[in-house]
Amino acid sequence: MVYTCIMKMNNNTILITGGATGIGFAMAKYFHQRGNTVIICGRREEKLAQAAGALPGIHTVKCDVTKSTDRRELLAFIQKNFPTINILINNAGIQRDIDLTQGVTDLENGEDEINVDLAAPIHLSGLFTPLLAKKENATIVNVSSGLAFMVERAARTPVYCAVKAGLHAFSIAQRIQLAPLGIRVIELIPPMVESELNPESRRKRNMVSSPNMMKADEFAEKALTKMEQNEDEIRVEMNWKH
Repeated sequence: MVYTCIMKMNNNTILITGGATGIGFAMAKYFHQRGNTVIICGRREEKLAQAAGALPGIHTVKCDVTKSTDRRELLAFIQKNFPTINILINNAGIQRDIDLTQGVTDLENGEDEINVDLAAPIHLSGLFTPLLAKKENATIVNVSSGLAFMVERAARTPVYCAVKAGLHAFSIAQRIQLAPLGIRVIELIPPMVESELNPESRRKRNMVSSPNMMKADEFAEKALTKMEQNEDEIRVEMNWKH
């Protein structure tokens, strides 16, 4: 689907899941600075408070997107307090190293990436579609990953790669189905970005910061600038140094 109109980057009402840290916070800052009403949700109150302190005027709401009840409560909160919402950014996500040679041991001992990274954005999109339909500049943004297309670079995170590939496929189908409602569907495809994603693994590999990592603010600037253009899949490439 090709949109001929230019997406407005101000005077929107935007909900960003996982918006208190990393890419989510960088996007919140970008939109906040451009005169948008920005609501971020997350499950850690201290991180939400830190984000609100850094961006006066931003709105926060505690929500664990892994829980269906929390997702529905989030919808009710937005309907009541921010009925003009026209942009949903599905950004919340986790990443885990999983050793498949151990059978189900690693799979069962940790958070559920399928729920967080795939089921949650699918359900949230469905919940918010009626609210977004026919709104001016209505947009759903799904944050996937370059690892959906480069599994060999991160075979240690097999489920993460799989669910992000699933989100890519879902975004294509969603884009086709929601076009008649006037809802644009954009997929953001980041490279490796400095964030709190999978921190234990990054520390083990001495990859908390690296020349091969993009700063979150740099990613947001490049990716969201491209949102003004007619791109459905926005890839922000990075030159690998190793």
